[in-house]
Amino acid sequence: MVTASSVGRPKMADEVAASELPVATDTTKRRAPKAPELPIGERRNWLIHQHYIRKDYDTCKVIIKEQLQETNGMCEYAIYVQALILRLEGKIQQSLELFQSCAILNPSSADNIKQVARSLFLLGKHKAAIEFYHEAAKLNEKDWEISHNLGVCYFFIKDFKNAEEHLNLALQINKHDKTFMMLGKVHLLVGATDKAVEVYKRAVEFSPENTELLTTLGLLFLQLGKYQKAFEHLGNALTFDPNNYKAILAAGSMMQTHGDFDVAMNKYRVVACAVPESPPLWNNIGMCFFGKKKYVAAISCLKRAHYLSPFDWKVLYNLGLVHLTMQQYASAFHFLSAAINLNPRMGELYMLLAVALTNLEDAENATRAYEQAVTLDESNPLVNLNFAIFLYNHGDKKGALDQYQEMERKVNLLRDSSNNFEFDPELMDMAQKMGTALQVSDSLVWTKPGKDSKLKPNSATATKTPGAPLGTNQALGQAMSSAASYNKSIQLPTGISKGATMPFEPEPDVEKAPSPPTDPPGSPEPAVSDNPKIRTSKRKTKVEE
Repeated sequence: MVTASSVGRPKMADEVAASELPVATDTTKRRAPKAPELPIGERRNWLIHQHYIRKDYDTCKVIIKEQLQETNGMCEYAIYVQALILRLEGKIQQSLELFQSCAILNPSSADNIKQVARSLFLLGKHKAAIEFYHEAAKLNEKDWEISHNLGVCYFFIKDFKNAEEHLNLALQINKHDKTFMMLGKVHLLVGATDKAVEVYKRAVEFSPENTELLTTLGLLFLQLGKYQKAFEHLGNALTFDPNNYKAILAAGSMMQTHGDFDVAMNKYRVVACAVPESPPLWNNIGMCFFGKKKYVAAISCLKRAHYLSPFDWKVLYNLGLVHLTMQQYASAFHFLSAAINLNPRMGELYMLLAVALTNLEDAENATRAYEQAVTLDESNPLVNLNFAIFLYNHGDKKGALDQYQEMERKVNLLRDSSNNFEFDPELMDMAQKMGTALQVSDSLVWTKPGKDSKLKPNSATATKTPGAPLGTNQALGQAMSSAASYNKSIQLPTGISKGATMPFEPEPDVEKAPSPPTDPPGSPEPAVSDNPKIRTSKRKTKVEE
């Protein structure tokens, strides 16, 4: 039974408050949602990452050790970072093993496979690295880094075709400066200089403030003889980086090429402050002193360059030239022999060695050296001229005539290849005398320059009296500009600078070796006996990377 008091009875104020109190209490007990619990294997990954990017590797390794103990070595990220730290410490093999463990824990991760390939690359196992990079490419086809590294690996195993293909693919995916640099190197190594120039031009358009690209392109134009464009790009490089020692060294070498030795030395002083132990720097300084006829200082600088880079055949080549100029033939033989051991495919080295042997009165070995020189060299007429003079002095006129005709053939090829081609006047004069001695004057390809002809700076042309006999020491030891002579047609490797050049020393007669000159180098030739002797004249450009 329902009573009246229980139906429709109004509630008192305190009763209403009491009935609403639980609602207010529930509101005060609400809390923010709790962060999800991380798996025990990933709990400290954030802390490992923080210490790693701060380069606090010791603390990072301690946390990694604790994390691996808690997870029984199953934490992928901890193993990955530990492998990166070991690689930074130079422990490549141990890092490789850890990256392989990461790849086992997560075989679908392209990053793990890329790191395995990277470790193999650092160990010099390029073919194995290529296999892993191809596996990573299957997981991520649009990864620029994979294509670039594949190109680098193929580059190191000298598979330039595949290297070019993958580097071009990397540029299609994403353009990077170092990919342009590597692709340019590939083109240069296969002899495609024009393609290399185009690649570097594209690179400069993409990254116009990259001083390394500007300097490389400037040096490439310098190699091709396009001095205006070379100055333009080297100047741009120095505009963005006034202390870029590579560009300064290249500019100094161009000035040195044209005989401005003092200006070049001022440039080299700036470079010496930045890289005082640079072998190319001391080599070029030495050849500046050589151009100024300060031979002792030249040898001192070249010896320093040789100390800093004992396996650089170019420095040894220059040391041989300077010692030949000073008539120190035994020392010249020593340095030229060492240069040949390092670069046995250069014919001009054998020719210089033959001259040193001739002055050491070893005609048999000198003949062998000349034969090797003419076998290796295909474009330098001076090799054949020197060999012809040597054979003439030793009574083999038929062999001398054959070499002289071969020299004429090379001269014609050089003239056909360049309309503005100029030869060393001293070389031309010696060739004319040789032609007269062989009685082939009517077929000479040389035209002796007239009195008003314009010679290059620092050309060493000796004063000659009418009817003077052959074989004197008129130009021994004179410094010449490396911009002169036939070397304009010889292509140089990327990133080179030119040194000075020098004339050749005299060849001995059939019956006796020549006596040392009594006059200083470059003095007018003295009168000699009626028995003529033909001397060789040598002008060789020294290049330096």
